[in-house]
Amino acid sequence: MNKKLTFIILLLSSSLVFSSCRENTPSRTTVERIQQRGTLLVGTTGDYRPLSYREEDGTYWGFDIAIAEQIARTLDVSITYVPTSWPTLTADVQAEPQTFDLAIGGITITDTRRATMRMSDGYLTNGKTILCRMADTARFHSLADIDQPEVRVMVNPGGLNEQFARDSLTHATVIVYQRNEEIPAQVAEGNADVMITEVTEAPWYVQNDTRLAAPLLERPFTHGEIGVLMRTGQDDLLELINALIASMKADGSLRTLHAQYGLVYGYE
Repeated sequence: MNKKLTFIILLLSSSLVFSSCRENTPSRTTVERIQQRGTLLVGTTGDYRPLSYREEDGTYWGFDIAIAEQIARTLDVSITYVPTSWPTLTADVQAEPQTFDLAIGGITITDTRRATMRMSDGYLTNGKTILCRMADTARFHSLADIDQPEVRVMVNPGGLNEQFARDSLTHATVIVYQRNEEIPAQVAEGNADVMITEVTEAPWYVQNDTRLAAPLLERPFTHGEIGVLMRTGQDDLLELINALIASMKADGSLRTLHAQYGLVYGYE
C-alpha cells in the first residue's frame, strides 16, 4: 500500500468524527466518543519488557506503548493507561461499563480472541521460546528436553504462556508465578530451570542479565503475531488502527520502531 492511499484511508477513518452535529446522540461512533472525551483509554499489563512496562513512578514505556501513543496522535487526543492483567484481560476488555477503548502490550492474535472480540492486523511477529540459565544452555535442545520430571518450568498466570505449558509439558513441573517481569530473575537465581516466554521478550532479558540464555530463540515452538485487542462494535476504531499499521509498514516507521527495541522485523 503506497503512502498516498494509506493517507486517504486514514483521512476517511478519522473523518467519522465530523459525521454528526449532535453532541449527545447515542449513535456516536467509537472514534467520536474518544475524541469528544479527549483521551484514549488504553488497557495494558505493564509487565512485559520491552513491549509494555510500568516503572515504579507510574510511567510506561515499550514498543507497544509507542504504538498506543501513535494511535492517540492519529486521533489527536491524549492517552491514559488503565492497568489490566493476563488472567483478567478478556473480562476487562468486555467489562460493563467499558473501562478502556483498547488493550495493547504483547497480545497474541488468536482465533479464540477473534471469536468474541476484535483484533487488529499484526504489527509484530512472535512465538513461544524459553529462557534458562547460561550454564544450562547445552541442556535444552528441544521441547522434549524441557518436558522432563526434574525440570521446573515457570510461567505467569492466565495467559498463553501458561496455556502452552499446560498443553505441551505433561512431565515437567509447571510453577505459576504471579509477576511476569520477575520470572527471569527467578530462573537466573535457580528457583526455576526454564521460563516459557516469547521471542519478543527473551532477547531483552538475555541482553540485560548475563546469567540468562535463550538457546531456542531461532527455533520457536509456535509462530504468531501480536496486535491490538478491543471489544466488538468498534469497527471504526479498528479500521483506523489497521490503516495506521499499514501506513507504518509502508513508510518504514514500523521497521525503525522494531530496531529501536531490538525486535526482529518480520514483514518483508
